[in-house]
Amino acid sequence: MITAAAADAALSWNLVRDVRQMFAYSFMVNAFRAGTVVAVTAGATGWFMVLRRQTFAGHTLAVAGFPGAAGAIWLGVGATYGYFAFCLAAALLIAAIPTAGGATAGRAAESATVGTVQAFALACGFLFVSLYKGFLGGVNTLLFGSFLGITDGMVLTLTAVAVAVLAVLAVLGRPLLFASLDPAVAAATGVPVRALSVAFLIVLGSTAAEVSQITGTLLVFTLLVIPAATAQILTPRPALSLALTVLFGLLVTWAGLTVAYYSPYPIGFFITSFAFGLYLLARLAVHAHDLLGRTARTSHPAEAAA
Repeated sequence: MITAAAADAALSWNLVRDVRQMFAYSFMVNAFRAGTVVAVTAGATGWFMVLRRQTFAGHTLAVAGFPGAAGAIWLGVGATYGYFAFCLAAALLIAAIPTAGGATAGRAAESATVGTVQAFALACGFLFVSLYKGFLGGVNTLLFGSFLGITDGMVLTLTAVAVAVLAVLAVLGRPLLFASLDPAVAAATGVPVRALSVAFLIVLGSTAAEVSQITGTLLVFTLLVIPAATAQILTPRPALSLALTVLFGLLVTWAGLTVAYYSPYPIGFFITSFAFGLYLLARLAVHAHDLLGRTARTSHPAEAAA
C-alpha cells in the first residue's frame, strides 16, 4: 500500500492540494518527523565533526551501520537496533586508540584504525547479505536510503536518541569547542581532552546510526558534512555557523523528502544534490564577495590604505 501510494503520486498546479495529499499518508508524516529529528541531530554533531577534522571517522561509523542493519535483518531483529549496535561498537573501537607519541602519531594511529574498522565493517555487511538469501533487493535501501516504511516506533526511537545526543552536546559544547580549536592549550588548562574525544565519538556513532536510516550508510556525509561545511564557509562565528548548519540540514531534508515522494529514485540522491547545490552557492557567494572587495580596493587605493 505504501509503495503504491508513492508510485501514484503526481504533481499538479494546485500545490496546496499536493501538500495535503502527501501528508494524508502516515508514512510521509513519519518520514518528515524522522527527517526533521535526524537533520537537527546531524547538523549539531556534524558541525563539531567538521571542525575537529574527523570526517573520515564519521564516514567509517556510517559504514559500520551497514553490517549492523544487514545482520539485524538476517537475525530477524529490527534494522534500527543493528544500526545503533554496530555504529556504537565501531565508535568505541576507534576511541580505544592510544594517543601516546604526540599529535602526529595519534592522528596516524587513528587514521589506520579507522580504515581497518571500515574495511572489516564492509566485509561483514556483505557476508550478512549473502547469508540472508532473500535480502539482495534491500541492499539499495541500506546503502542509499529510503523514506518508505518509517514507523511511529522508529520516530520515537530516533527522537529519544536525538534528545540524548543534543543534551550531551549542550553540556560538553564549550569545552569541546575549546578542545577542537586548540587541543594542546585546552589540555594545558585542565580540559579533559581525551575524555571529550571519546564522548564525542560515541555521540558521532549515535548520530551516524540515526542518519543512516534516512540517507543510507553511503550517503550519511550528506547531512553530517555538507551543511556544516557550507555554513563554515559563510561565517567563522560558531553560534551563527551552527545555526546555519541546522537550517541547511532541515531545508535539504524537507526538499529531498518532497521531491522523492513524487519520484521513483532514492531520497539520498535528492538530499545530496540539494546539499551540494547549497555548498556550491556558498562557494560562489564567498568568491564573488572577495572579488568585489578586491575590485573596490583597486578602484580606491587611497581609501583602502587609510
